[in-house]
Amino acid sequence: MARIGEGPVAGDDTSTEAGLARTAGPLAPAPERAPGRSPGEARSHPIAIRSCAGDWVEVRSKEEILATLDENGRLDGMPFMPEMFDYCGKRIRVAKRGHKSCDTIHPLSSRTLKDGVLLEGVRCDGAGHGGCQALCSVFWKEAWLRRVDADGAELAPASVPVPFPASGGRERCTEEDVERAARNGVSASGKPRWQCQATDFPLYTKLMGRWNFSQFAEDLASRNVGLGTMAMSAVYFAYENLARPRSRFGAPGRWFYNVFQSLWGGVPYPRMWGHLEDSTHAPIYPLDLQPGEFVRVKPYEQIMATLDARNHHRGLYFDGEMVPYCGGVYRVRARVDHFLDEKSGVMRTMKTPAVILENVWCRGRISGKRVFCPRAIYCWWREAWLERAPEATAPTVDTALGARAYLREMREELG
Repeated sequence: MARIGEGPVAGDDTSTEAGLARTAGPLAPAPERAPGRSPGEARSHPIAIRSCAGDWVEVRSKEEILATLDENGRLDGMPFMPEMFDYCGKRIRVAKRGHKSCDTIHPLSSRTLKDGVLLEGVRCDGAGHGGCQALCSVFWKEAWLRRVDADGAELAPASVPVPFPASGGRERCTEEDVERAARNGVSASGKPRWQCQATDFPLYTKLMGRWNFSQFAEDLASRNVGLGTMAMSAVYFAYENLARPRSRFGAPGRWFYNVFQSLWGGVPYPRMWGHLEDSTHAPIYPLDLQPGEFVRVKPYEQIMATLDARNHHRGLYFDGEMVPYCGGVYRVRARVDHFLDEKSGVMRTMKTPAVILENVWCRGRISGKRVFCPRAIYCWWREAWLERAPEATAPTVDTALGARAYLREMREELG
């Protein structure tokens, strides 16, 4: 799936075929629709439950979900992945309503999707996709969930998904069909190719119009975003567009912004440039960090000293969404040395492993083309940007740049 910062890789495919986006590659055929139904009509949905952030839902049984899928394991183009079977029958809270998300396959943009939901703590472990380590968030269709309370009692009227019509003498989708659909042949170099929600993201979403302001009403109505958070981001974007601080001649504007932010403990301007002429051979400072260890993200200025003018460190991008985390203490969740390239579906290997930190993901607050994206893509960190915190006994954002505003939500996540 998409990453905030993607490092250089070894052995990746560079042929034209392997580099094509999933919309151009050899995809599974589009699902057939039932006779008499219009192309835009939902084929196999119960009444949409319209879950909001914080609601409780129960994932339907394997049999109920399989009944909604076409022979390629999809509903409205969205793949149901093998890793998702483990959650059948479990009661989980809704993290966000997935009505939109960022597209990292095409030029960065936002796309809309129908009846999407993201559940708390549910991420793909890669078991059905060659051991991919990206830990992507998983989208769920409302048809795969039922609304319940914290004790498991169903709240919405009972409804059963309408079975997807069998066709061509085939039985309806099976678990084996779902597992088979995750594999997509081989690349031009002979490497296995995979399909997942990340590689096929454009197939079940639509490009969002540039002036689509209804998305913000949906953000508020779904409780994805609070009014205060939205207001703070609006101030940032207004400043960004009026003062043009990204300009090489915008130093006075950046100075004013940083002074203003320092008065109330805000985050300094988060989209500066690195200091190195070439970061290809920048120092690595290997720490061999392991899951469970505590680390402190180094100060913003120290990280900038490891980056080139494109904010890369040996090919790994340091994004502005990562700046508010600087100075905080976090627990290492995983190391990443191989992952699926969502553009080609081929497994790629990083020359220098990256580190994922618990609860540290892109929050979409200062990125115009992915504003308030609920996808919660993990940030990937170089060990050169981290230092061990052996004295720490728990994660804390109290010392982070974004502690007072940007990371208030994270305080709740950390308990």
